Amino acid sequence: MKDNVIIDNLVQELKRGTLVLAVLLNSSKPSYGYSMINTLKDLGIEIEQNTLYPLLRRLEKQGLLESSWDTTDSRPRKYYIISEMGKGIRDSLYNEWNKTNKVIETMVVKGE
Repeated sequence: MKDNVIIDNLVQELKRGTLVLAVLLNSSKPSYGYSMINTLKDLGIEIEQNTLYPLLRRLEKQGLLESSWDTTDSRPRKYYIISEMGKGIRDSLYNEWNKTNKVIETMVVKGE
């Protein structure tokens, strides 16, 4: 039982470290929070509303995302899209993630 708790905690840490990249990679087209949750879920990334919305606000504050309100429907929605600066950051993060992934893959192969 203790091993499962440790694994669950470590998996959460691992996922937390990739959420920014996942959000930036999925912000090329305008989308609102709930639709982003569903898109990420369909891709295999579970994210809760109480995790995504603060992340979206933080990325917007950092200038990585831009937002606009759509009030044409009965329920206004805030849409997010990646900014030009966000595209550069996204590409840099992806390159770093890719390098790290290659190193880990090499370690796994050498460890066998």
